[in-house]
Amino acid sequence: MAYREKFTMKALVTVDAGICGFQTRIHAESEDDQNVSFRVVSACEKSRKFGEALMARGPVDGFAEIGAGSDSVVLTTARETLKGCCSACAVPIAAFKALQVAAGVALPKDVHLSICKVDT
Repeated sequence: MAYREKFTMKALVTVDAGICGFQTRIHAESEDDQNVSFRVVSACEKSRKFGEALMARGPVDGFAEIGAGSDSVVLTTARETLKGCCSACAVPIAAFKALQVAAGVALPKDVHLSICKVDT
């Protein structure tokens, strides 16, 4: 029987949300390369509530999330907790990306949005 050293996969995503000025740090980790636990740190009250709700749901199955589409635990939790928030908030997708890395289903790679007003 081969020995496999147990280790925890961890991911950290930092979100600078834009004009609101809030920064959010999403910590995701998995001890079994599948089920991911979250910790969200933010000055934004809504993002904190989103993080608390994710933590309350317990570890999220990273493999199931990939095929769940809009019914995923992360996106469903976002819809339930970010009411009255900017509907284009980047925090939920950042949490989803952190989950992918922590579960080992995606490699870490930055995502960039460059937003500017264009006058015609």
